[in-house]
Amino acid sequence: MSRIGKLPIEIPAGVTVSVSSDNIVTVKGGLGELTQKVDAEITVTVEENQVVVSRPTDQKRHASLHGLYRSLISNMVVGVSKGYEIKLELVGVGYRAENQGQLLDLVLGYSHHIYLQLPSEVNVVAVTDKRSNPTITLKSCDKQLIGQVAAKIRSFRAPEPYKGKGVKFDGEQLRRKAGKSAKV
Repeated sequence: MSRIGKLPIEIPAGVTVSVSSDNIVTVKGGLGELTQKVDAEITVTVEENQVVVSRPTDQKRHASLHGLYRSLISNMVVGVSKGYEIKLELVGVGYRAENQGQLLDLVLGYSHHIYLQLPSEVNVVAVTDKRSNPTITLKSCDKQLIGQVAAKIRSFRAPEPYKGKGVKFDGEQLRRKAGKSAKV
């Protein structure tokens, strides 16, 4: 049996989980509401303050879906109760980030500005302090969406291995390379 799939999901106070007849799981909490369509062969039941995900057989397909949907529902419960936060750091001379509402303006060493319109579910704060690298903080209740937005921002200028310049996640360890060495 799946080690992840068989674990029940605890529902914290202030969060409600409901399952419709066509297997759509809805999670409501203080930070928002999320829905997820679950495969018809996987059953989701809400018992007191726990959500239990079960599968009909031990086929490989059922086992993989079992763990997948359990993780997705768990992420939804954590998202509407605590939320998710991702910090990005801009490393490089002249790199800047500013936001006007949901529009993020990035200066990443190209000849032009990069403008990114963010979804309304993601809150963004761009901070530029003296003597430190600019940081972008993303907050949302949807783990999949916030990860996708952070990956999109990082893709505009991924960190390079020689000087480490680019957009990196806060705390990310980059693999560095040695530069050219002089001949003797």
